[in-house]
Amino acid sequence: MRINGFSGMDIDSMVTSLMTTKRVPLNKLNQQKQTLEWTRDSYRELNTKIVQFRQKLFDMSGSGEMNTQKSTITGNTTAIKADANADASSTPMSVVVNKLATKSNMQTSTGLRTAGSSTADATKSTTLEQIAGGSASDTYELNINDKTITFLKTDTISTVMARINSEGANVTATFDEISGKFSITAKDYGDSNNIKLTGADKQVKSSTLMDLFQISSTDVKAAEKGEVIVTNTADSSSKTYNPDKNSLIVNGVTLTLLETTGTTGPAKITTQSDPTKAMETIKSFVDTYNDLLSTFNKKLSEQKYRDFPPLTADQRKDMKEDEIKQWEEKAKSGLLKNDSILSSAVSSMRMVISSKLGDLSSVGITTGQYFENGKLQINEEKLKAALTTDPDKVLNIFKGSAADVNSKPIYSELRSKLDTTLDMIVKKAGTSKFDTNGSMTFKTESIMGDQLKSYNSRITDLSSRLKDAETRYYKQFSAMESAMNKYQSQSSSLTSFLQ
Repeated sequence: MRINGFSGMDIDSMVTSLMTTKRVPLNKLNQQKQTLEWTRDSYRELNTKIVQFRQKLFDMSGSGEMNTQKSTITGNTTAIKADANADASSTPMSVVVNKLATKSNMQTSTGLRTAGSSTADATKSTTLEQIAGGSASDTYELNINDKTITFLKTDTISTVMARINSEGANVTATFDEISGKFSITAKDYGDSNNIKLTGADKQVKSSTLMDLFQISSTDVKAAEKGEVIVTNTADSSSKTYNPDKNSLIVNGVTLTLLETTGTTGPAKITTQSDPTKAMETIKSFVDTYNDLLSTFNKKLSEQKYRDFPPLTADQRKDMKEDEIKQWEEKAKSGLLKNDSILSSAVSSMRMVISSKLGDLSSVGITTGQYFENGKLQINEEKLKAALTTDPDKVLNIFKGSAADVNSKPIYSELRSKLDTTLDMIVKKAGTSKFDTNGSMTFKTESIMGDQLKSYNSRITDLSSRLKDAETRYYKQFSAMESAMNKYQSQSSSLTSFLQ
């Protein structure tokens, strides 16, 4: 805190006036830094939209997203679930499920109970000591699938399950509080996943935990295969399948087995062309493509207001909140006008579409008027007809064909072009190629990151020099005021002698 002297001079006002001019270069540096930060934020916003679109392109390349087939079940509708894959044939089928596949498992023959109880009264909070009673050991072991898991007598059944499930033994332990039965089941189907009562040394060992729960080695059941009979109802030919797990693919249709058909009778499956899912996917692609292209074009052509630089702290003090908002809207406008990265992105995106324009047009997808800057439009009726009569043609345009490695489908080509755009943005702004979070942290090692470091360094140096200058001015004015006070005192003394 500085205190003005008694000479009548307003030193603070004079220093402030002198420093106002000297602060102009610092204000300009801070404004340039703010503009750079806003520009980087704009890149981050676009980066997020590109990453999201690129991921969407990847997802849409999946078989399910562009599927033009649909299976319908009649007859026994509860025994199986049928999902047509993109390559599903129209062969009508009848499915009989005689047996479901099972996983290897073992279970207590009766419900667990506490010592001295005549009923299955154990709960998840019951401890091993409570089950064992007075003969409880301090620890118990379970040797399973080359793992030895040790438990304390104070561990509850809930703790025992959690330990078994987290030790990497490839099994899942469960407890039914209604029946009181404790079960251990292999995580996966098949003979290769049968439960082995072996410890860490891979040798067969007895398990004191199994003894306590009264589970013997004979209670371990091996995995069993299912039995499914599928009949081609068009020619009455049949085939028996014995899947390891409760799903299989027949004629391009994924069959999920839920229960045996029993006396209810077989499930009958018919598969027809259904363009609904593929239509939704293509429409979603066009909407997202148009939105991204529109965003790029808007940024490239956005008006730049050169008379609206970022506000300084002093300017903000004299403005209302609405005025600041309106000013900054203009200050942020046009930051990416004619940006080379965005221009390249727009050019590459439109080039991918242009290379397929003939094929796209034949299935009802065209570009709009010239002033719409490459926006795609869909004739839904024409596209639906193409997906119904020749789905492979449409899928090849977007996903490509396994028979033609040089087909250059739209989805993969756009992903490749956008990947290049992301590389350029990451290098310049320090964004992430994989993060879809709009508030991602910038990497310091980037072109703009280095520029910001330079601005921070220059601002720090200049601020220090301005502080020194301000201190010097105060010292000079203080010295001048002291001299004036001394002169005034001498003048008053001389005047008193003359009177």
